Amino acid sequence: MTKKIAFLFPGQGAQAVGMGKDVAESSSAAKSVYETADSVLGKSVSTLCFEGPEDSLKQTVNTQPCIVTTSIALLEALKENLDIAPDYVAGHSLGEYCAMYTAGVMNLETTLKAIQKRADLMSETKGGSMAAVLNASEEQLKAGLEEGSKVGYVDVANYNSPAQVVITGADDAVKATSEYLLANGVRRVVPLAVSGAFHSKFMENAGKEFEGFVAGLELNNAKMPVITNVDAAETVEASEFKTKMPRQIYSSVHWTQTIQKMIADGVDTFVEIGPGKVLAGLNKKISSEIKTYNVFDKASLDATVGALKEELAGV
Repeated sequence: MTKKIAFLFPGQGAQAVGMGKDVAESSSAAKSVYETADSVLGKSVSTLCFEGPEDSLKQTVNTQPCIVTTSIALLEALKENLDIAPDYVAGHSLGEYCAMYTAGVMNLETTLKAIQKRADLMSETKGGSMAAVLNASEEQLKAGLEEGSKVGYVDVANYNSPAQVVITGADDAVKATSEYLLANGVRRVVPLAVSGAFHSKFMENAGKEFEGFVAGLELNNAKMPVITNVDAAETVEASEFKTKMPRQIYSSVHWTQTIQKMIADGVDTFVEIGPGKVLAGLNKKISSEIKTYNVFDKASLDATVGALKEELAGV
């Protein structure tokens, strides 16, 4: 059986000062991505990524374009070193824009403008909070959400792995859900430092406004399937992306189902491209039958290129 490979791209929270710096210094393709971002977005994305300060980098309006720029720079450095086309691509929340770029749905300039607009709209939407729930059973989670719903709106933002979901919604409802879970056998609930209730109905207005922006974008059909967050389904048609991009802002991220879908379709090798190793960690919780490589700096790039060359030679 031919080996199937998927590229994955991380979302918000993966950022770190210094990300992409050594790759931009050693790869002309990566350096060019940062230069384009600085020019297109009219701000020094490269300085924010390489030098910070951290307080500026963690603001949503900067975090989203900085992670996308870094992930795409790392992708281009990988392509410079290895002739490889994935069978599938997927990205966690904002990472989906890198997946669409990889699949040829958007060129670099369009991708950058789209993620900046998304970041602007999401950061303007204040109110609400989020929390990560660790190792809760489906029954515990359901009961917790029912309890929180008595106080106000609360829902699941991210199905990250069987061991981790993120809840989102009104402050009091998220707090009530968290307290119920902790009182009923769930050991860890971690409040997240975010500017609003992402992937919740609080973001519907931002999503609707984004619809108007997306309508004017020039998108192409994907060269390989993108497994989209909102439904964990293969998406190829440009018109479908235009529908799903706004919805993604206020819908749950079905990440566990996304990875399971690709495994069911024969993918056994994943490459996480972007800062950090969050998705590789989630993959370990989703399946022990798969391999996940990382590309987040020069050393990991070189190691992954070497490992993939060996794997592909052995197919």
